[in-house]
Amino acid sequence: MYLNKSLLLFGCFCLLWRCQSAPDGSVADAQKNDIKPEKVEAITSFDQWLQDPIPLVSAHRGGPYPGYPENAIETFQNVADQTPTLIECDIVMTKDSVLVLLHDDTLDRTTTGEGKVAAHTYAELQALSLVDNEGKTSDFRIPSLDEVLTWGKGKVLFTLDVKRGVPFEKVLATVQKHHAVSYAAIITYRIDDAILVHSLHPDVLISVSAGSQAALAQIEQSGIPTNKLLGFVGTREPDQTHYQAVREMGLKTILGTLGNLDRSATAKGDDQVYLTYIENGANIIATDRPLEVAAVLQSKIDK
Repeated sequence: MYLNKSLLLFGCFCLLWRCQSAPDGSVADAQKNDIKPEKVEAITSFDQWLQDPIPLVSAHRGGPYPGYPENAIETFQNVADQTPTLIECDIVMTKDSVLVLLHDDTLDRTTTGEGKVAAHTYAELQALSLVDNEGKTSDFRIPSLDEVLTWGKGKVLFTLDVKRGVPFEKVLATVQKHHAVSYAAIITYRIDDAILVHSLHPDVLISVSAGSQAALAQIEQSGIPTNKLLGFVGTREPDQTHYQAVREMGLKTILGTLGNLDRSATAKGDDQVYLTYIENGANIIATDRPLEVAAVLQSKIDK
């Protein structure tokens, strides 16, 4: 029943999202002429989603695909053009204290530059290009958090992964400056960090580790209202007893299929397994395969 109701809601939303088309109403003509479909109102705030939490796809590092590097606005747009989404992205800080998006603390893997991000100014980073996961250099630049939050308003939700050494205070100040509290959540890995973030901004939504009974006990002891939390249950699927405990606390859940679960689905050719993850209790699937996961959710609706 949980699966059928959730996917029905997801399907209705996707149908509206996809079927705004050419002037004559023809979706096929819009696709043939490469006309971008006009979107109707999307899920653009966490408060809106929490009132009716349809299954949601979270694009890990923004959803990189060939030609679309990690943590690029163009990559976010590519995914958002094709499915309602939550963008997970990574925040580091430059030598001159500008917040930018990059996963690593070094430039070597995902840009045409070298060395530590913290050893370079923002202006120096703007001379670099981003590199996709296949090693191909793109025309895209490293975006600032300011640019990303400006772009994302009214389009997507975010979870912001604040990397080591980046002050939560500075990230929250940027979120507040853009009036982005409604659509940008903060990822934490330690309960002490979650407590700090909540003390700095009680209205912001926080992703917190919720993959064990000990983690759930820490959440209860923290005093943070559960309606201000998303429970990340890990990168292995919990058993039903744990999901039940999380639900009883009033937490909505994120299951990380990124890594082993995604690789297993690919190796077995079994994308239907993502439906099982939703049925078992995941509200959000955080994945390296956002378009494939969205497609299998939609395929269930279409049957």
